[in-house]
Amino acid sequence: MTSGWVGAVVRVEKSGGQHLVELEDRHGRTRSFTLGGGFWIDGQPVVLVPPRPTAAPAAPSRTASGSRAVRAAPARVARASRIWVEGRHDAELVEKVWGDDLRVEGVVVERLDGADHLPDAVRAFAPSPDRRLGVLVDHLVPGSKESRLADQAVRAAPAGTVLVLGHPWVDVWQTVRPQRLGLDAWPDVPRGTEWKSGVLRAMGWPCDTQADIARAWARILGQVRTYADLDPALLGRVEELIDFVTVSSGMR
Repeated sequence: MTSGWVGAVVRVEKSGGQHLVELEDRHGRTRSFTLGGGFWIDGQPVVLVPPRPTAAPAAPSRTASGSRAVRAAPARVARASRIWVEGRHDAELVEKVWGDDLRVEGVVVERLDGADHLPDAVRAFAPSPDRRLGVLVDHLVPGSKESRLADQAVRAAPAGTVLVLGHPWVDVWQTVRPQRLGLDAWPDVPRGTEWKSGVLRAMGWPCDTQADIARAWARILGQVRTYADLDPALLGRVEELIDFVTVSSGMR
């Protein structure tokens, strides 16, 4: 440079219709120059040009559940219908994968905090054709306690107003593909052993306190990115429940 000024580029800005580059020398002093020719780098003449504008990242076209993303949709008033899940971990998993879809549809997901009182809770909710109830439970297999409770819950409401679905696993943790955690399969836990503690012990993770359990779940949930990280046994059931509660007496 003919000025003899030597410095590092601090910033580039536009002023008075011109692009200026600000240089800072080794003493911390700064000086601005018009972009263009007359600059040297490593003994070679160069022409400085304004940086190209960075394109904004494209918004994803699909939600985490694989549905087509709806952009700038107006907020929808919550439906009278509801989806119930057994506990906090179930609710957080459903929110992470299906949250965008549920907000577009105006569907609220609520926690049961255990399925033991499900029939009584259904009676209190008082389902109707315009107030449907979908329930997601763990370990819904023939002969299980959960299957008996599901049958009682359906009988506790008018026909066609309650749908209880579930996956076959003992806990919703198992609906996360084990490969996401570096496992070939979820560990087997002996009968009579608290399942979460037994699993974490087998994996070599801390498991002695409720805080250990909470941290483990946060770590597991953090590995879930999209529906592809979940077992198909859960995917289909959640989609069925969403369809069920978003259809009522001629309204969708």
